[in-house]
Amino acid sequence: MTKKILSAILIAGFLLTGCGTEKNSPPAEMEQAQVFATIDDDAGRKVILQQKPTRIVVTSASFLEPLHAVGGVIVGRPDSKNKMPDWAKDLASVGAVYQIDVERLLNCAPDLVIVNKGMNEKLLPVLEENKIPALVVELKTYDDVKRGLKNFSAISGDTQAGEKIIADMDAAIKAIVERVPKEKLRVAILHSTAQGLTVQLDGSIAGSIAKMFGWENVASGMTPLEKNPDAAPYSMETLAEQNPEIIFVTSMGDLDEIKSNMTRAIAENAAWQAIGAVKDNRLYFLPQDLFLLSPGLRYPEAVKTMAQLIYSDKF
Repeated sequence: MTKKILSAILIAGFLLTGCGTEKNSPPAEMEQAQVFATIDDDAGRKVILQQKPTRIVVTSASFLEPLHAVGGVIVGRPDSKNKMPDWAKDLASVGAVYQIDVERLLNCAPDLVIVNKGMNEKLLPVLEENKIPALVVELKTYDDVKRGLKNFSAISGDTQAGEKIIADMDAAIKAIVERVPKEKLRVAILHSTAQGLTVQLDGSIAGSIAKMFGWENVASGMTPLEKNPDAAPYSMETLAEQNPEIIFVTSMGDLDEIKSNMTRAIAENAAWQAIGAVKDNRLYFLPQDLFLLSPGLRYPEAVKTMAQLIYSDKF
């Protein structure tokens, strides 16, 4: 009898020890369940969010509408010369998009910062030091915007919202493209600033839209600028040789002044006047609110704008 009791006590002891061990080491499935979202950002980083972000700061105003549309909770944003959504005007400012104020950003107590690729990556070490997750995002081409919406939906936890927005935009753009004649137009896209002109490549907003229509960007294949992979150096001689049928101009700065300066330059330079697009009066200035920064959810509007300038009778 004593031996039976002793055996029972030993077995119970082993069972209790085993339960204690399992309690201290939860199964991999439980650990996985504690992760809210894992996202591959546009800098090739894997970002793990332990819980749903409820205090998000964005470093580009172009992130505001897409993130808000899928339910993201934003507490801070940069200043912007472009139109700010009414709901975002009273959010905390973190300074100019080109020079984010770190102190203001940290005062927002963010649990996630969405960083503009190519402009604000210098914030990453500071955010890492303060144990604040950061997601690097690029919203330039339409594919960028769709990928961004999927990532923003993962952040908010509402993947269906992102899928619906993408489906609606796809349908709208498809309808616009189908109304445009299938012509392989040769186009040039110039970008004008106070510093001068550059040529926009296929990865630019206007370049990616031209590609949707099957138009040939005469700058495709040119060597990009070191600090801007979506632009190449401007050369009057090269542009004259390429002789585009259409010229689109994007700009940064006072648009009236830019138009005036370019009109004067064309009038004073015979090389300009020899280009087909100029001779046929097919040089078009694109609106800054759609083509300087990402149009975001307004991508269908940007696509329609370029199409209307050439085929006004189709719209």
